[in-house]
Amino acid sequence: MENSLIEKIEETLIQVGLRIAKRGDGALFIVGKVEYKPLVDQTVPSFDIIKNPKLLESLALMDGAVIINEEGFMEAYGVKVKSKKVLKNFGTRHSAGISSAKGENLVVLVSEEDKKIRILKKGKLIMQFDALQKNVEKSVPKAIEFLESIGAGTVGAVGTSLLIPAAGIAFLPGIIAFGSVYYIGRILAKKFK
Repeated sequence: MENSLIEKIEETLIQVGLRIAKRGDGALFIVGKVEYKPLVDQTVPSFDIIKNPKLLESLALMDGAVIINEEGFMEAYGVKVKSKKVLKNFGTRHSAGISSAKGENLVVLVSEEDKKIRILKKGKLIMQFDALQKNVEKSVPKAIEFLESIGAGTVGAVGTSLLIPAAGIAFLPGIIAFGSVYYIGRILAKKFK
């Protein structure tokens, strides 16, 4: 999958997630392969999420997760994802999100409680967006550029375990990157000089 497609998928999911969070709703988007069971009849055919974010937003508001393939097409919605981890003080959406963030999967978790969008890769929280931050939408493209510049190979080194970060740096208003402060600081110093 080419980088520009990955970036467009990520940006679409984050922008849709921000709109959902601002309304006080939650959602779970999983890009990749995961075990799931439909909770609703799958009457909406597969579609390109980049070209139809409004439909994606509508489907995300249903109970359950939205599954998206690596080409950016919605495969299923309103599905129950098999959770392998139960997290104390977190709901089923967070448990399903953490369990799904394995391998090359990308998980975008929208929390209705704190109105934050969390990006997970390789089982780790790597970035968080605060939907209540004024004009955070304008910073999303730069955040996606940063996310992709660190590369999939370094996500494990940069990311932090589960949803309790060891360290985070706010490098754009309303956006925090998690992981080693030293490591992220070096990347940011080079990237945003």
